[in-house]
Amino acid sequence: MKLLIGLGNPGKNYENTRHNIGFQVIDELAKRWQAPAFQQKFNGQFTTVHTVEGKVILLKPMTYMNLSGECVRPLADYFEVDDEEMVVLYDDLDLPAGKIRLRQKGSAGGHNGMKSLIAHLGTTEFNRIRIGVDRPIGGMKVADYVLSPFSKDEQPLIEDSIQKSADACEEWTTKKLPFLEVMNKFNG
Repeated sequence: MKLLIGLGNPGKNYENTRHNIGFQVIDELAKRWQAPAFQQKFNGQFTTVHTVEGKVILLKPMTYMNLSGECVRPLADYFEVDDEEMVVLYDDLDLPAGKIRLRQKGSAGGHNGMKSLIAHLGTTEFNRIRIGVDRPIGGMKVADYVLSPFSKDEQPLIEDSIQKSADACEEWTTKKLPFLEVMNKFNG
């Protein structure tokens, strides 16, 4: 069983913000795979997709970004998903808008959602897809920036990064490629 986790914040006012790009990738995968309706449990929304290769859980924690681990750990424990069988999708200020970077481990890099996951999982060794949202310019505070929507000019870049992230998830889940192989393909 595989677990794909998109980080974000619940609620309409956060829906299309930079911080919710992880949710947007999960929604894209749910659409592609014609997933059943999301269920509310474990302080999150999740659905299970049955593929020829096995089950895939799509998860959106509803705990707000900074408490994401409070949702992920209980769900992963309940479904007995090992750390190496999960991928976390989240926004990254250090990558330009439209770029993605896959990693098998690493620090939180200042991202509070990742800090929460690392604390609750007790490891930094889990797969992740960092999705570039760029850095704020003109003195805008980071908190205000990540909670703001993408500009019209950024929209095509962001849509492309959502598609590429979903493609990478499909390669890993439905084609059963090792994450390292997917990483080499999409980081190239």
